[in-house]
Amino acid sequence: MTDLSSLPNAAPTLDHTRQEAHPFCFVCSASNPMGLALRYTAAPDGSVSATFLGNPALEGYAGLLHGGVVAALADGAMTNCLFAQGIQALTAALHVRYRSPVLATEALTVRAWRVSERHGMYTLRAEIQQAGHVKAQALGKFLRSHE
Repeated sequence: MTDLSSLPNAAPTLDHTRQEAHPFCFVCSASNPMGLALRYTAAPDGSVSATFLGNPALEGYAGLLHGGVVAALADGAMTNCLFAQGIQALTAALHVRYRSPVLATEALTVRAWRVSERHGMYTLRAEIQQAGHVKAQALGKFLRSHE
């Protein structure tokens, strides 16, 4: 993980970059009436996290959160992790490992952290937990955009 302790303004940077880059994002914007409106918070260790409570409208199989929504939650967390560092980057690759079903109407936590950076390509990981169990893990590669 990238240590943000030397960057005391991670929270304002996260909010500013999110608003600038994703003003109507399906995952993280409160301005999108059809969106999920997740509010990510930055931690001193460089990670970000958010809690989410789904609903039956987001189901795939009965009672289970749609896998695409799970992937979107992981992708959004990784993107917001970069936002907390003032970085805007586009998803280049996303691999999601679904470990067990995610219940659609039970609260979950999604967390993401940066693993590495090389020549403007960032590698991040995300994890979705529900009821104390890891339900999904993701690995993403993000290409720095030209802000």
